[in-house]
Order: sequence, then structure tokens, then C-alpha cells
Amino acid sequence: MSRNNEAGSSSLTDRKEESSCMGLPEIFEVEEVDAGSRLDLFLALRLGITRSFARKLVDGGHVSLSRAKKVKAGLKLAPGTTVTAVLPPAETMDLEPEDVPFRVVHEDPWLIVIDKPAGIVVHPAPGNWRGTLVHGLLYRFDSFGAFNNVHRPGIVHRLDGPTSGLLVVAKEQAILDALQQQFRNREVEKRYLALVEGRLPHARGRIELPVGRSSENRLRMDVDSGGKSAVTEFRLLWGTNRFSFVECRILTGRTHQIRVHMSHIGHPLVGDKLYGASKEPAERLGRVFLHSWKLSFQHPVSQERASFTCPLPGELTALLRDILSKGRA
Repeated sequence: MSRNNEAGSSSLTDRKEESSCMGLPEIFEVEEVDAGSRLDLFLALRLGITRSFARKLVDGGHVSLSRAKKVKAGLKLAPGTTVTAVLPPAETMDLEPEDVPFRVVHEDPWLIVIDKPAGIVVHPAPGNWRGTLVHGLLYRFDSFGAFNNVHRPGIVHRLDGPTSGLLVVAKEQAILDALQQQFRNREVEKRYLALVEGRLPHARGRIELPVGRSSENRLRMDVDSGGKSAVTEFRLLWGTNRFSFVECRILTGRTHQIRVHMSHIGHPLVGDKLYGASKEPAERLGRVFLHSWKLSFQHPVSQERASFTCPLPGELTALLRDILSKGRA
């Protein structure tokens, strides 16, 4: 919950992470069904952590076995073995919270849905060490659990810096895992509104082309036969000779996916100079015309379908009004 709200239920089940984060030992018995499992995978499943963090625990001497002198992450476990793991106290993320603007669309004890403004980067990274969404979440909320033993926001998915709209954030590891699994299974509905250059020849379309990092410009992504599969569906809402206003539904979540796909078919997003958009509208708008307007998923706790919508921000609706009022056909 937010800083002034009462804490709600903190888990899908009575999870053992709470005690392990306090430094108390977690003891597990290897059963027949677990025979032959790697130690790091066994710990990841039992503790609800990633395999990389499980390996760090093993390498750091935080794990002991009843039937082995040397403990290695890749050790195959035998039935009847007792595995004892002691997690160090959970750490606080080494970031100074900042008052970063964003709107909270929904909050409950397990997750937050926000409306991210354009221009705000989700994660700290070179060139963006301050003023990110993570800084803002740490400033406004103090109820995040330990993700791999660090108290921080559970970023489920991302939006590009120039993109605005809906984003879901988990408050604890079990919720993060459940939501990310839905994304992997393509069970999350993600719809965007975009303004592209030129008039689309078809009212509907599907672009199914792999996307990978550009070999010529590391800031760009390109359609690449060696890239990851990517599927974008689009529907024309209205168009003029110069512009088309479309709704895009993405079935995958590749970096810059909509921007790459629409540019590839000759219709770059307005404002997107990185992918070939005209300079004049880009400079005038000051951002890419792409907005995540609808997000729908199964709530990990209630198991009910949760759907959220978010209207276009003012600068985007102003551009649409201007285009229509001047009849730029």
C-alpha cells in the first residue's frame, strides 16, 4: 500500500520468504520427485527466487547439505538430503527516492497499475541515473517486498522512455512471478494508440516479423531474421492522406516492437526520428506518438480478469484535434 495506508495481506500463501529474509534458516527435505534436480533450481523453486540469486547464495556459503561436503550450484540432489539455506537480511535498494510524476490508476495490497508519462525511463541506466520510474516508486510507496533479497519495486514489464501509458508493478516476488508468466504465455492484453505517417492501405493488418538489435546503430532495433519473434496487430481508427490513427495490439513484448514494425511497412510513428519519422512533427510534438491505453490480465490473487484503460495525454489529443480541424487530407 502507499505510505499512509494500512498493510494488507502480503502473499499468495503463507510464504517462507518473510522469515528467510530475517536471516532464519530455511530447511527442506529432498523428496523422490526432486531426485536429480540441480541445487540452484531446487532452491529457486522452494524460495521463490531466481536461479542466478540461488547460485549467489550457494557461492556465498549460505547453503549447506546433509549429504555433501562440497556444495555447488549444479550439484544433483539425492532423495533424503536435507538442504538448509540462510538468506542474509534483505537490503534496501541503493537509490535515493525522488518525487517523479506519474498517476496511480489502481493499487491493492499486491500490485500497482500506473500511468507513466512520456520522457520518464523505467529503470536507472547509463545516462539516466536519476529521475526514473523506480526512483518515483520508492518515493511514493514503502511496501515493496524483497525481490532477490532487495526491497524494491517489482517491474513486471517496461515501456520505452518516449512512450506513455499503463504499466503494472508488483509488490512482492510471488506476484511478479505470476504476472511475468502471464506475459510469457501471451495471456496479457496490451493495446496501444499510435499516430503514424501516411495513410494505411488496409483497415486491419498483422505484422509478424522477428526483431533484433541493429548491427549499425545500437540504439535501434531492426527487423532481423536472427532476432526474436514479434507479432503486432493493428486496426485503423481514422486516417487522412498524411496520417493514420491506429490501435495496435502486441502479442509479444520486444523492445521498440510497434515502432520497428510500423516503420518497416513504411509508416513510422509521428515523432519517432529514430525510426525515420519526419523532423517537423517530431520537433513540434517533442515525443513519440505511442500510448499504452489498455492493459488486461488475470489478477494473481483474486483470479479475476482485471482490465484498465488510460486516456491519451493532453499533448497527443491536442495534435489529433489540430490535424482534424485543419483538414490535412
